[in-house]
Amino acid sequence: MAIPMENVEEMTASIFEKDLLTAQDNTESRNPVVETSEFAYRTTDLVQIDDVGVKHAAKHIRQKLLVESYTPRTWRTHPLHICPSEPYNPEDHFTKSVLDWIFLISCLNFSFWSEKEGRPDRYGVEWRAGWDSDEKKVWTGYWSLVASLDRALEEDIPIADPQFYSSETLCPDSLIEHVFRKAHQSTEQIPLLRERIAVLREVGFILCNGFAGSFKGFLDEFQRQHDGQGASLDLVKMVTQTFPSFRDEVYYEGTKVCLWKRAQILVAETWAAFYPPSPSCPHPIFPGSRGPEIRRLTMFADYRVPQILHHLHIIAYPSSLLQKLHSHAPLSPGSKEELSLRSASIVAVERVREEILRLIKEEGGDSDAASTAGAVSSVLIDFYLWDLAKKIESGEERIEGIQTADVVPIHRTRSIWY
Repeated sequence: MAIPMENVEEMTASIFEKDLLTAQDNTESRNPVVETSEFAYRTTDLVQIDDVGVKHAAKHIRQKLLVESYTPRTWRTHPLHICPSEPYNPEDHFTKSVLDWIFLISCLNFSFWSEKEGRPDRYGVEWRAGWDSDEKKVWTGYWSLVASLDRALEEDIPIADPQFYSSETLCPDSLIEHVFRKAHQSTEQIPLLRERIAVLREVGFILCNGFAGSFKGFLDEFQRQHDGQGASLDLVKMVTQTFPSFRDEVYYEGTKVCLWKRAQILVAETWAAFYPPSPSCPHPIFPGSRGPEIRRLTMFADYRVPQILHHLHIIAYPSSLLQKLHSHAPLSPGSKEELSLRSASIVAVERVREEILRLIKEEGGDSDAASTAGAVSSVLIDFYLWDLAKKIESGEERIEGIQTADVVPIHRTRSIWY
């Protein structure tokens, strides 16, 4: 949760006085999210991974990724996304603006489920159907956040500028409330509005007092600390150490479990948004000899991906958990059930990724190249599964060719972490 502002400056200064975990270590250690999630998965022992389901689903997902040409460049096709100019120009003001926009979205990317799920009066935001469209549409869930910010920018509210949203004078709470105003048919507000405002103030203060007032300034400092060789996991670690509201961690039976959903998705969105036209080109955000190393990131443990993993028979729920989900019983953040769902999802997607790479190798393909280039990564699998879950929810798509389970309600946990 957000911390008092008087503590932020001291905390920010301390970041420059210590090594950021393995800041200067280029050896490939394990992602703490994988390591600690494996511990949590074993220890909670509730949600189970179905190894047979993993094999069948991996084959299905691989074919879908191929047929639908699902690549990191797919990010640029979403109608609400603001795409950076190409070729990459670090001095272009628009590059800085896109980076600030991506950062802000990841800061606020949490808790969009509604008690009015499936009803027209749930929280929604009315805006364009896309930047290139004059058609109006009501956006719900995660996309309501993106639509809110896009609408504000169109109204000349510089909501993505940290120097603006960190200031209660320039950007009072009432203006932030206006940015997130609901569509006329909605009878509820955006969830956790007070918490979102607190996160905005916190991250804006840190960027303005330590990183020249922008996410690009943060990235410049990141690469300076890493002598231009920083990769994706290094950036995730710096984000979690710098911004308390990104520190998605829980202690379970005396062991710290790192889940880092929003920190990882911030890095993954940045990777995808600036992914070069050709995989052979160096990535502009990660220009070092190691490149992005996106394969080292995990999926982003939320409430939507576990739902689709269960539907695909990749994970299985015990009857006690099914009963809670069907009754819409709230699961507390850090509870055994919630941690089991999130940690099992992380481990399960890692196994799906490994199985896809095994299939590629078995067929004579270059699995190492596919992994290194990010063509097969837990990040890309997550992007695909999240989109698939939304399509199934809307009735736009059905899974065919493999056995599926009934779609079970998402788990309901209110928190700033996801």
